[in-house]
Amino acid sequence: MPTVTSLQPPPPVGPCAPLLTEPITAEQAADLARLLKALADPTRLRLVSMVAAHENGEACVCELTEPLGLTQPTISHHLKVLIDAGILIRDKRGVWAYYALVPTALDALAAVLSPSSLSR
Repeated sequence: MPTVTSLQPPPPVGPCAPLLTEPITAEQAADLARLLKALADPTRLRLVSMVAAHENGEACVCELTEPLGLTQPTISHHLKVLIDAGILIRDKRGVWAYYALVPTALDALAAVLSPSSLSR
């Protein structure tokens, strides 16, 4: 993992029309596919859920290894994928790294996939 004190997420998935009302652009499709690919792993889905549900909405990697039954390097790999996709951010505090959900990370995904978009 990078040794930067705090990482900023990459730009979020751009404004995207709901998939069922109009075609999305190639760039929007690539951004959305990257997000979906990051979430398409059961371990990463669990990590997002665990981090978001954790006290104060953030968790240390040391708090995630035991519940998942995986090694720290494996957890760190999955967390890096989620960071690179703009779903989580990392904050280094001393020797510990804390992870939190980017507040708007899943909003674009929800908007694109929302069945309520059909009534617009």
